[in-house]
Amino acid sequence: MTPEAIKEHLKQVKYPGFSRDIVSFGLVRSAAFVDGTAKISLAITTNDPKTPLQLKKDVEACLQAVPEINDTIIDIAVSAPKAPAPAAAGGNLAGNAANTEHAKIKHAVAIASGKGGVGKSTFAVNLACALARSLSEAGRPGRVGLMDCDIYGPSVPLMIGLEGRPPIENELLVPMESNGVKVMSMGFLIDDNTPVVWRGPMIMKTVQQFVQNVKWGELDILLIDLPPGTGDAQLSLVQTIPLDGAVLVTTPQAAATNIARKGGLMFQKVNVPLLGVAENMSHFTDPAGNKHHLFGEGGGQQTAEVLGTSLLGQVPLIPAIRAGGDAGQPIVVSEPQSEASGVFASIGDALLHRLAQKTGPKE
Repeated sequence: MTPEAIKEHLKQVKYPGFSRDIVSFGLVRSAAFVDGTAKISLAITTNDPKTPLQLKKDVEACLQAVPEINDTIIDIAVSAPKAPAPAAAGGNLAGNAANTEHAKIKHAVAIASGKGGVGKSTFAVNLACALARSLSEAGRPGRVGLMDCDIYGPSVPLMIGLEGRPPIENELLVPMESNGVKVMSMGFLIDDNTPVVWRGPMIMKTVQQFVQNVKWGELDILLIDLPPGTGDAQLSLVQTIPLDGAVLVTTPQAAATNIARKGGLMFQKVNVPLLGVAENMSHFTDPAGNKHHLFGEGGGQQTAEVLGTSLLGQVPLIPAIRAGGDAGQPIVVSEPQSEASGVFASIGDALLHRLAQKTGPKE
């Protein structure tokens, strides 16, 4: 039996907690077959003592089911993850875990909502595409990243038109790319029908991996799509990832703005600057040109004033935004001259301007 044949069998073994196999993850260092014995060498990075034991058990069960294999010798080299540098609240990513030979990220900005259902991920995808277009026109293509930290409901891959598995290069995940945006999401690592049933510590480890073990390259800005809520998980995420600021997304009605304010207060408690509020689904314009404020009016402006920041823009409620997300064609890309695309472009320009004011002019 050849080493390649053994690895083919090992593709049945999934890494604990993932639907991806240990071969495609690059964890199998060597495989050999001598006198009926399969000798396997694995190298993994984990702090969980249960992981290597589970892997050894799963590999043994897999290979013992192969008629030609009478015995197995499994060697697992375990290394601890590199400790992330302390997240200086409101600090730049320069000098910490994300500023390495494989990632030089100038600005990291959280896209948060507090409340679910306000279109935060749709907003993040369109804003990322708008920023990518703006930077490309300025001669800086490929300088926008989007990290989907909505672990339980990763919708970014669908909305930006990506599917499949990210490649691995020198033990680093390589972001997938669409419309000039580099993307990493839990949605790439699990099957569509696999629910993520994890506790907080597992989520934190995944987020740390997205920061440290992804080959982001040089980015002018990394947008981080946070999960909805203002609880412990969200607070831990904010403290795990060094942020230059946050953008709050809300719809106009009180049910959304009340929670958005709580989200803003959470950022203020950990000294992360609020870069502004974006009002999504702000109004609907009928064929006659009349505006209808279906979810109320003025909620975004009021939220910004209470939190001591400004309103970045008001995104209209139009079917094309929803349709574009379902089709993997963000409206910023499919209809660049539309009203909504203009709003996203304006918000992107304002965001870059505020970041430049905060840290000085770009190179």
